[in-house]
Amino acid sequence: MSESIGTEAEVPSWTRATRDFIGKRLPLAHFLPDRQPAYVGSWVYVFGVATIASLAWVMLSGVILAFFGPQWWHVTGLGRFVNSVHFWSVQALFIFMVLHLWGQYFMASWRDGRAPTWMVGVVIWLVMIVTAFTGYLSQQNFDSQWIGVNAKDAINSSGGGAFFNVLNFGQMYGIHVMLLPIGITVLVILHIVQVRAKGVVRPIEGKGRGA
Repeated sequence: MSESIGTEAEVPSWTRATRDFIGKRLPLAHFLPDRQPAYVGSWVYVFGVATIASLAWVMLSGVILAFFGPQWWHVTGLGRFVNSVHFWSVQALFIFMVLHLWGQYFMASWRDGRAPTWMVGVVIWLVMIVTAFTGYLSQQNFDSQWIGVNAKDAINSSGGGAFFNVLNFGQMYGIHVMLLPIGITVLVILHIVQVRAKGVVRPIEGKGRGA
């Protein structure tokens, strides 16, 4: 009986390989730490969490807006309130995201094998810009029409007009509420996992007085 168990343990298995791969690169102690280094108390490390908190408000208010539709968020008082929450959450999101990006840039956060984490963060920032653009086009007011009319020539000149029509509300709204949020969610989760796997980057060591 013991020999059969030992033989089975040596049989290659993709589930065992996946478990070992994840266990080596992302132990539970790293994924759910109960302690952090003292330097994490610095404000520069708070901007990433503030960005995620703002993103949560954007997602929540966006789901409510998508459920009730444009007429609700333009006509009713509650709809206008939720629309305002969505708008100002986006403003907070970009403020904290840019502060987070600047802070990590000046800290050279790509050090010690963290370059993939940095690159994913930059991709998130770029996708966020496109998401905000499609959001402005989805407002269903004069502002969105003005932005669409002025943006169509730039999109067409780049060749993107063959695939994207910024004056097509259905296309822009679908991209804004479906494709881009899914992409952002996946990228943010990947970014968090990368941070947990490598840990937060240490501050750059300053030179001593005698240097």
